[in-house]
Amino acid sequence: MSSGSSSSVTNGLHPHPDVSDHINHVSHLNGFADPSPHNQKIIDYLYNYGFQRGEYADTVLHVHQNVYRLHAIILSRSPFLVQLLSTSPQVQVGVPRTIYVPVEREPEVTQEGFAIAVGYLYSSVSLRLIRPENARAVLAAGCMLGGMDDLCELAYATCKRSISVDTIGAWLEFVDAIPPSSSGAETPGPDLSPIRIYGPYVQRLRDDVFHFLVVTLPNILEIHATPSEGTPTTPENGREVLLQVFSRIPFDMFKAAVESPNFQIGSDQTRFKFAKEAIEARRRGIARGLEETVVLAFGGGNFGTSAVHVTRKTRKRPLWKVNS
Repeated sequence: MSSGSSSSVTNGLHPHPDVSDHINHVSHLNGFADPSPHNQKIIDYLYNYGFQRGEYADTVLHVHQNVYRLHAIILSRSPFLVQLLSTSPQVQVGVPRTIYVPVEREPEVTQEGFAIAVGYLYSSVSLRLIRPENARAVLAAGCMLGGMDDLCELAYATCKRSISVDTIGAWLEFVDAIPPSSSGAETPGPDLSPIRIYGPYVQRLRDDVFHFLVVTLPNILEIHATPSEGTPTTPENGREVLLQVFSRIPFDMFKAAVESPNFQIGSDQTRFKFAKEAIEARRRGIARGLEETVVLAFGGGNFGTSAVHVTRKTRKRPLWKVNS
């Protein structure tokens, strides 16, 4: 049989030329091959009977303490899973292939996050399951599995919206786990931080947390300067909340936030006083054993830069002289 005749066969079907022309024509309509409800019925069936019930499964997937009965043709949509499939040959014809997903080094990938991500391989209905409470785990699972940009973008957007006064503590812990030199471009590996599983989303999330601290949080707490005097007008409890938050920020972000021109809480003197109080609170907590200081520069030597400067160094141990 010639190569031309064999290439026209798809799973034993010989499509009629008119049918092929119709498919080629409608494939350019907003990216959909067929705008009829038929495709949606197929997707719904795959999700309900294929993913949720595991009917006619040819692959058994183990992850965490869960066992999934799935389908290799669907799993092959994920670059990560297709590699596992290729390295886990079928032991016996007619017996489902077994694969194990190693997540021991990926604590950000939770059971719920993985279930939503792998369900997305079957249907976009999984997008409806993303909530602020699980968005970061879904994003981690989506980045690990690969091939699901829409899921990752929605999970990321949900993460961004979830940054608030109530959740900032958890997000600061997340930021603190990011290596200082991380660009977010590295591939997760055994010697790298588990946070790097997020790929390019690492830096985006870090920037979002920073923007919340510098711009959004002072606005929420109604901390701003009056146009005439440059002095802060804010409820006293709002300033206390801001101090509490800044007392827990990793140093590199604390320094960048205090020195940022977008941190508009008053005059340079006001920012200096705020930083000094925050450093005192940090000395009793996150900066214990370290020496953080803030200085206020005067004169024209700091044109174009912040007049408030924060530094940090290890506190020197006192030297004891031993008399003979």
